[in-house]
Amino acid sequence: MFKKTLLAGAVAAAILPLSATAADAPASPHTFTGNVGLYSQYIFRGMTQTNGDPAIQGGFDYSHASGFYAGTWASNISWLKENNSVAGPPPFISGTYGGGGSMEWDFYGGYKWSLPNDFTLDVGTLYYWYPGDINPAYQAAVSPIGVPKADTWEIYAGLSWKWLSAKLSYSLDNKTFAVLDSSGTYYLDLTAAYPIPDTKLTFVAHYGIQKFTGTDPRNYVGLNGVRLDNDETYSYKDWKLGLTYALPKDFTIGAYVTGTSGVNKLGWGSYNHVVPGVGAGVYPKDMAKTTGTIYIQKTF
Repeated sequence: MFKKTLLAGAVAAAILPLSATAADAPASPHTFTGNVGLYSQYIFRGMTQTNGDPAIQGGFDYSHASGFYAGTWASNISWLKENNSVAGPPPFISGTYGGGGSMEWDFYGGYKWSLPNDFTLDVGTLYYWYPGDINPAYQAAVSPIGVPKADTWEIYAGLSWKWLSAKLSYSLDNKTFAVLDSSGTYYLDLTAAYPIPDTKLTFVAHYGIQKFTGTDPRNYVGLNGVRLDNDETYSYKDWKLGLTYALPKDFTIGAYVTGTSGVNKLGWGSYNHVVPGVGAGVYPKDMAKTTGTIYIQKTF
């Protein structure tokens, strides 16, 4: 009996420290997450990127307890292959990109600081990559000006408080989203994502200001004989109103309406938007029109 008791005590002494160690193990400072979603269309800063057609989107994120984070995200697009790249009447030279131009792939990283009173400061950088090659016909038509790819590099700073946030993105490129002479272009994002009490619903409201700088030498010449600058051609404001609903197993469904104001149809309108004596829009559909989007997303 004494031997059995001694043996049991020894086994317990060996197991208990292991159990206590497992229970008291510190949480990992590393967090990895992912997401994938199906959208009725891809809206970016108030503009459809898929001509109103569906989009599959997804990404991966890493974050550290120190506040550092990095990630990548991608979506199908169509605007770089569908636009009338050279201003003027038909026949159009269709598509800035001749090969590729069907995907947007983003890479980003930054640092977040938790501040007193539920404030968070976020600074970082984001690179938009659009794989593909410039359409040779477009290149020949605008030579020797040169044709830029749409790849864009921005830095940003944001401040949030609970469900309110403000973020300023600043372009470091002189070819922001394929617009030449545009270094210093910026976008201001003001967003509220309010979780409705005692429900699984979140109300989302957004207002944005897209401000372009410089003058692209490919811009239209106005009736006064002066070439329009990038601000006149591409700057605008956008808005968004929507609801999201949290489903089991980390699924989310949502619906929202987006629209714009102050848009120049020469920059963002359709082929049918004609300004007498100047020119016409460059897309199959008006990229900036008020529209609705629905989606389902899975986080893992």
